[in-house]
Amino acid sequence: MKRHATAIWTGNLQEGRGNLTTQSGALSEKRYDFRARFEDEEGTTGTNPEELIAAAHAGCYAMQLSHFLAENGTPARKLECTATVEVKPGEGILGSALDLEAEVPGIDADSFAELAERAKRECPVSGALASIAITLDARLV
Repeated sequence: MKRHATAIWTGNLQEGRGNLTTQSGALSEKRYDFRARFEDEEGTTGTNPEELIAAAHAGCYAMQLSHFLAENGTPARKLECTATVEVKPGEGILGSALDLEAEVPGIDADSFAELAERAKRECPVSGALASIAITLDARLV
């Protein structure tokens, strides 16, 4: 299985702009530019590659953990995962921090922690991000 997205960029790095379109249509000519990537801390002026990596990491991790929990006989009621990807100009992407709140009836804390760490190691996006630091803060709620 293959998935694709298309980026169109015009102009130079700081004054240029681009748009992103995904195969699924989830993004259709979604604007991105230097300001959205490096200056807008609120994240409201458009998307950026790191935001998209964060979305992919959070989504992949939650799916992987849901699989392990179901295999364990303790399916999750809800997994809410936020991934925060840190980037510094000139240094690149430094890390991805996974923050998880999980509603998992019938699981003990030790089993949950073990499966949460395993999902962090084995989710395919974590594998793709192996060159950066990946942290996990996982809590049962």
